[in-house]
Amino acid sequence: MDRKLLAVKQKRMRGKGWLPVLLLLALGALFFIQPVIMSQQTFKQQLLKLAYPVLMRITKLAGTNATIRKNKDGKKAPASVYQLTIARNNGQPLPLEQLRGRKILLVNTASECGYTGQYEELQELWQAHKDRLEIIGFPANDFKEQEKGSDADIEQFCKINYGVQFPLAKKSQVVPGAGQHPVFQWLTNPGQNGWNNQAPQWNFAKYLINEEGVLTHYFGPSVSPLDKEVVAAIQQ
Repeated sequence: MDRKLLAVKQKRMRGKGWLPVLLLLALGALFFIQPVIMSQQTFKQQLLKLAYPVLMRITKLAGTNATIRKNKDGKKAPASVYQLTIARNNGQPLPLEQLRGRKILLVNTASECGYTGQYEELQELWQAHKDRLEIIGFPANDFKEQEKGSDADIEQFCKINYGVQFPLAKKSQVVPGAGQHPVFQWLTNPGQNGWNNQAPQWNFAKYLINEEGVLTHYFGPSVSPLDKEVVAAIQQ
């Protein structure tokens, strides 16, 4: 009996042996490939795109950046989100009042992040639900300086590599502190949104606002835009 138990344990250990290898590959892609010239930067972005499924699998197993918060009591915002206006990356204003009656998914983004592959999933989500949903990306250089490009560079990168058609805001600061974008001040201040104080844990944190301007969910960076909980929240 002892030998059988030992054999089972050894088999399980061998089955987990791939995790350190995948983790090293993902970490190498994220932190050790530094862009020196444009061709190297492009190679880094391509490698990050390839590494994205591996990163998502690792972070899902580890529970890293996978926070999901819900407005279970349906608390309404003391300050209306519809009073805010976003400057799009082309300089045009986007008053959130125009989106009243639709759900809004607000996402802080970056072009050189392990989660950058979520641009493709966000586009797919938007394409499937654009009759009821608007997605707005907020490029930011707040986490490990993973968004160094200009607004024009970011727009071109998103369109060429991921076919992004949903609006992008001008590059801004999303983390708390002096200079934080007013929309992210609203999203992370319970005194304005009614309940949530969760700031972005990393790039590609997601905040969902319902048709009445109520913040209903926070989804961490490791939660795919196509995750069943995200889709269910949009379809409610």
